[in-house]
Amino acid sequence: MGSIDEDLKILETKITQLKLNYERYFLGSRPREPVLDRAEVDKQIAIYSNTPFQNTGLKFRFSSINSRYQAFKRQWIETLRKIEQGTYSRHRFKAGLHDSNEAASPARADAGTSAGGSDLYQAYLQARKSCGQSVDGLSPAKLKATLAKQEAAVKKRYGNAEVKYRVVVEDGKAKLKVSKAN
Repeated sequence: MGSIDEDLKILETKITQLKLNYERYFLGSRPREPVLDRAEVDKQIAIYSNTPFQNTGLKFRFSSINSRYQAFKRQWIETLRKIEQGTYSRHRFKAGLHDSNEAASPARADAGTSAGGSDLYQAYLQARKSCGQSVDGLSPAKLKATLAKQEAAVKKRYGNAEVKYRVVVEDGKAKLKVSKAN
C-alpha cells in the first residue's frame, strides 16, 4: 500500500509540473511542447490503469488523478488545435503586437496631458478585442480619467516621478499597467 500511495503522490506532482510546463509553452516562455514529460505521465497512467487495486481508497484516488489528467489533456489538445489554426487568442494578440512593432516599444503615454492618448487607447482597445473582452462603454475620456487616478497613486508613492503606461495580457485579459518611468 505504501508503495502505490507514494507512486500516486509522485504522479500527482508530475501532472502538476506538466500542467505548468504546458502553461509556459502556451504563453511562449517555453520553446517546445513538453512531449517527453507528457509521455512519461501517459506511461504511468497506463500502468496504473491496468493495475488491480485492493484498497478502494487508492482506487478512488487514482481515478480522481486520472480524471483530472484527462481533463487537462483535452484542454491542451484543444489549445494546440487552436494554435495550429491560428485562432488562439493569446497568440493572435502577440502576433498583432509583433506586426505593429508594439512588442519592441510598448504603448506608453507621458505623464500629464497625454495620459490616455490615442496610441494607448488604440492598443488597449485592440488588446481587449483580441482577448474577447467587451469594449462597450470604453472611450478615450473614460480611459484618461482612470489613468489619472492611477497616475496620482503612483506619484503619491514615488513622488513627482515620470509615469509610464503599457498594455499587457495576463490570464487571457487585457490590462493597463502603470509604473514609474526609469
